[in-house]
Amino acid sequence: MSFNITSIKTSSNGAWQGDNPLNFAFPLLIVQTTLILVLSCFLAFLLKPLRQPKVIAEIVGGILLGPSAFGRSKDYLHRIFPSWSMPVLETVASIGLLFFLFLVGLELDLSSIRRSGRKAFGIAFFGISLPFICGIGVAFVLRKTVDGADKVGYGQFLVFMGVALSITAFPVLARILAELKLLTTQVGEIAMAAAAFNDVAAWILLALAIALAGNGSGEHKSPLISIWVLLSGVAFVVFMLLVIRPAMKWVARRCSPERHVIDEAYICLTLAGVMVSGFITDLIGIHSIFGAFIFGLTIPKEGEFAERLIERIEDFVSGLLLPLYFASSGLKTDVAKISGGRAWGLLALVISTACAGKIIGTFAVALMFSMPVRESLALGVLMNTKGLVELIVLNIGKEKKVLNDETFAILVLMALFTTFITTPIVLAIYKPARGSSALPRRKLRDLTNTDKSKDELRVLACLHGLSNVPSIISLIESTRSTKKSQLKLFIMHLVELTERSSSIIMVHRARRNGLPFINRLRRGEWQDRVAGAFQAYSQLGRVSVRPTTAISALSTIHEDICHVAETKRVTMIVLPFHKQWKREGEQQTVENVGHGWRLVNQRVLRSAPCSVAVLVDRGFGNEAQSPAPISTTAHRVCILFFGGPDDREALELGGRMAEHPAVKVVVVRFVEKDGLEGAGVTLRPSASKSSEKHYSFSTAKMNSEKEKELDEAAVAEFRSKWDGMTEYIEKTATSVVEEVLGLGQCGDYDLIVVGKGRFPSPIVAILADRQAEHAELGPIGDLLASSDRRVSSSVLVIQQHDTAHMEETPVAKVIQNDFDKLKGEASAGVGEISKVV
Repeated sequence: MSFNITSIKTSSNGAWQGDNPLNFAFPLLIVQTTLILVLSCFLAFLLKPLRQPKVIAEIVGGILLGPSAFGRSKDYLHRIFPSWSMPVLETVASIGLLFFLFLVGLELDLSSIRRSGRKAFGIAFFGISLPFICGIGVAFVLRKTVDGADKVGYGQFLVFMGVALSITAFPVLARILAELKLLTTQVGEIAMAAAAFNDVAAWILLALAIALAGNGSGEHKSPLISIWVLLSGVAFVVFMLLVIRPAMKWVARRCSPERHVIDEAYICLTLAGVMVSGFITDLIGIHSIFGAFIFGLTIPKEGEFAERLIERIEDFVSGLLLPLYFASSGLKTDVAKISGGRAWGLLALVISTACAGKIIGTFAVALMFSMPVRESLALGVLMNTKGLVELIVLNIGKEKKVLNDETFAILVLMALFTTFITTPIVLAIYKPARGSSALPRRKLRDLTNTDKSKDELRVLACLHGLSNVPSIISLIESTRSTKKSQLKLFIMHLVELTERSSSIIMVHRARRNGLPFINRLRRGEWQDRVAGAFQAYSQLGRVSVRPTTAISALSTIHEDICHVAETKRVTMIVLPFHKQWKREGEQQTVENVGHGWRLVNQRVLRSAPCSVAVLVDRGFGNEAQSPAPISTTAHRVCILFFGGPDDREALELGGRMAEHPAVKVVVVRFVEKDGLEGAGVTLRPSASKSSEKHYSFSTAKMNSEKEKELDEAAVAEFRSKWDGMTEYIEKTATSVVEEVLGLGQCGDYDLIVVGKGRFPSPIVAILADRQAEHAELGPIGDLLASSDRRVSSSVLVIQQHDTAHMEETPVAKVIQNDFDKLKGEASAGVGEISKVV
């Protein structure tokens, strides 16, 4: 069915009145958008295990929907993607592209580019030059071989091919580096800086190519027109940087956090500025996206204004409109145009030339700057990332009729291939060294048993946000010994890496403060406030504070935490619980940062190279904001002791706290009731392997008598050392649940410290069959962390590090008189059991 574009209506009157919605622009756009999004999300899910960026899924989805696959059915193509609908789809997608390029400009920090130095600039320059020259060489071959390629003028075709082969996609590269945990390595830092240089150069070259291409008609035109276009473009850039940039700095200051409210007029004015900038560059004769990109560069990167802009537009643009643009690229790509040995040979030539030019050029220059061979090669592969920026260049080339269908299809497949191979090749050739710590100290007890007075207590404290700062400072201050070792505190801000542009802005702000650490954070509201708090705290003396940021996907961020703990010889990791209690007047509310962060804590507990403490914060430290020691008791701490390695670690921490003049420590030891010592409890693996609802205990074999001796020795040592400075109470366990909850609910203690209890005493083992709410905290920790128990004290749950105790399994409780029967089952191969006596 043929349509006159001027007769197309926006919306239908409905099926009841005989209209087919697919014959109207807006209903058809809804169907197209839904189809594109569903297929893109499905492909992204399939490609996620391969660590591929989302743009790959979006482009492949477009190719599948287009004439290469589903579009081979003419009925489908004419019904779902008719030719008259494509201008509508591309117009909507172009609005998304306009604002996406504005976000790319926001991501690029010009000041960080200037700070990058000669090495990054040299690598970027030569990494562009060689592939650009190679692109010109390939252009000559394509013009001689591809039908219709010689109808375009030499100048614009050569420049477009050079840009297509030399470009590096900065936004895609940043996410690949974060996914591979290379952001904070030397390779990652140089790649980010060089890609930023490359991005700026690419847009300048693209503006040149567009100016040379003109209207793409192929008609002869005066060279003066291209010169006027270029001069006008230069004047536009100068005006934006000299006039608009100071104006946007003024706007950003007006929208500073001190004013509390950001005027909506400034947001609307800025969004209108994106459109106006795009219109002006289109008026000049350069594509509208160039104006949006330059306008993005004028926005100050620090402060709340840029973040608020990103919040307003990035989800809608990146989640909805941008997939339409990449899908429309795929719809224009007809793989069938690449037919025969000649065409596939050209594809192989383009791919090999693009890879060789970029990788060899970057590799050679990196070697000249004395980088190791492996790092130089990895850097070359990373700089070969194409992705979405490449697609933008190719689409403009097709729009300007510089690239015909066959050339366009070849270059799209080249971009897909080079981006797809980046991750697996880098993983194969380069892994940053993650050597083991030379010192064996992994727990507090080991540090205490050394004779060297100069030993440092090294603690890694993780934060989700500003709300964790007071409790972390109060906890660390409570453990600051006035007699023993110095305290070195590593603060790690945990940031989830997403597809959002805000993640990449965070990369810019924290690019150099990962591994190795630096002593201060980059500018930014969050960083300034956190750095200020911990800098003030470090002035107390005998405390060294070093902040950093970890930016990773939630599924792998535990690797960053454990790696830092390993390389920095940390004795204890402090993790914030995934729930935080806040008091608002008489009401107490619970804020949950998400189940993903709970899984992060569980993974750290399983794989940490040192002791781990999980802090359940119910306002610990919010009353006393100043961390300085004071004459009266600032904090009241209760140590619950049932026995076992974890409880002994908790007792060791209590001894450190007892040294602090502003901390009052009370140790409550639970002992078995007389006559019940032999009753015991038998534990066996649970029929359910779920560790969410069942407590997991260590499968290591323990000598119960030796454990009792160690417990008695630890308690005796604690009492003799801190006699008179701490209070010691023994309780006969009658109703463990009620007694523990009574301590948590009474309000006498600011903090209760408990062991996780992976080797439970009989008193704790009787709780093994309770329905767990937070199984990773162990039976006692879970009891005190429950939301509905009216516990007012904060809780610190400690797990002592021991490689022999790492294996855990969910367990079930068995009554003593069934022990003989179960023992027979175990010997027959039913499963291991352990008797807790």
